[in-house]
Amino acid sequence: MYWADELAAAVAGPQVVNDSKSPSGTVHVGSLRGVVLHDAIHRALLGAGLPSRFLYGVDDMDAMDSQALLTPDAVDRYMGAPLCRVPAPEGSSAANYARHFVGEIFFRTFEPLGIKPEFYWVSELYADGRMDGCVKLALDRADRVRSIYLRVSHVERSSSWLPIQVVCENCGRIGTTYATDWDGSTVAYTCKPDMVSWAKGCGHEGRMSPFGGRAKLPWNLEWAAKWGLLGVTIEGCGKDLATAGGSRDRSDAISREVFEVEPPRNVTYEFLNIGGRKMSTSKGQGVAAHTIAEVLPPEQLRFLFLRPRPNQVIDFDPEGDTIPRLFDEFDRIAAATAGREVKGELPADYDRLFTYSLLGPSPDVPAAAAAFRPAFAHLALLLQIPGVSIAERIEAEKGAPLTDLEAAILTERTVAARAWLDSYAPERARLVVRHDAVPLEVAALDEAQRGYLAALSVAAATENPRSGDVWQGLIFRVASESGLASGRAFAALYAAFLGRANGPRAGWLLASLEPAFVLDRLRAAAG
Repeated sequence: MYWADELAAAVAGPQVVNDSKSPSGTVHVGSLRGVVLHDAIHRALLGAGLPSRFLYGVDDMDAMDSQALLTPDAVDRYMGAPLCRVPAPEGSSAANYARHFVGEIFFRTFEPLGIKPEFYWVSELYADGRMDGCVKLALDRADRVRSIYLRVSHVERSSSWLPIQVVCENCGRIGTTYATDWDGSTVAYTCKPDMVSWAKGCGHEGRMSPFGGRAKLPWNLEWAAKWGLLGVTIEGCGKDLATAGGSRDRSDAISREVFEVEPPRNVTYEFLNIGGRKMSTSKGQGVAAHTIAEVLPPEQLRFLFLRPRPNQVIDFDPEGDTIPRLFDEFDRIAAATAGREVKGELPADYDRLFTYSLLGPSPDVPAAAAAFRPAFAHLALLLQIPGVSIAERIEAEKGAPLTDLEAAILTERTVAARAWLDSYAPERARLVVRHDAVPLEVAALDEAQRGYLAALSVAAATENPRSGDVWQGLIFRVASESGLASGRAFAALYAAFLGRANGPRAGWLLASLEPAFVLDRLRAAAG
């Protein structure tokens, strides 16, 4: 059973699925893993007949603690201030920093992915008083909170420490304040110059009410408070938060012992690494979510996150052949779901994987699986061939007019292939076919390679291959029959058509060219 279906089968009654993000900068593509996983859970619950809500919150009361996307003067003025009170970057029409990077950019990737949660902003939960009860309970039970920190995480808090961060009335910072002396309605606080290394407090001392958005709970308490306030029953988290004695363990204990609410079911998920490195929003490391969404259409982006189980690391490098291979694997799963025979081992419950990769809660799975999909690498080649009508060529390869769905898939993939060529394609995928004359590099081919080209021209004239797969199979077969190593066979083909020793997959290269030109060039290069 697919992991999301397993989870849905293990629960009963109405469910509330929650996810959230702290908007400390441009949100990288790894942040979408949690979004897609929670959406799959929500869809699985609905598919199992369970009432389900999917919430997505923005932790915009968090303190600005990153300099990655601030100018030097802004660092001095806003480091340590709540993200909802930091101005948006120059030129943005958003109300503040958080609204710009999450509301204006990150959230725009949701709807194309078929993800439509109920959004909420944590600053509004505080401002309208909905968090006041949790704030009071946390302060009344501060001794319990200190005990949990020590017992669960071996973190010792001073007996004067209170679990609250007030917004300094003088400088507006929240990350530099230390609160003490709760009297049931107000706390005393100091805005310390040396509270943290990344921001400098103003030194102001005062006393104020912590209610109505004038303060926030530390993150672990805030997380637990939201579970009870919003009725959350399922919320996963990244591996970094789920380590023994870490954030999730602290929040679970706080939920039970301070707020007296059973914490939600956890689904721990691994990181998405770029070239083996974990991405970081606060440090400005990684590929922006909205950028990679321009190269990977929604279904392939969902597939990227849903193909492994949540507890498996995803190593994703948009450079090289990673993106074309992702498309190829998606197409293989689609073909298997449609009942066609495919090569290689299939993942367990591949049909459910394909279903959850599609958009919307009730997709037409049979129609989507049966749709004709041109190979991504083939499209990338066609885009580099002057004068080619891609729609006509793809229809010819299908052997019938494209359906509306297939035409939409072609348009989507053409845009993605062009973006891949512009941003991530390796040099070997870029080509200039030498149409004008046989390249001079052919002179270096030996008799065995020339004989291979001649034999391939005869086989191609007889069998009339059209698709990249069929061409690739023919290339290997003729090489085997000719007794020529495949590497030398490919080298002969690249010399004949590109005038170089390497290039894209040869089968798709030949399929992208006019058949008559291919035969003429093979014969000419063979001498």
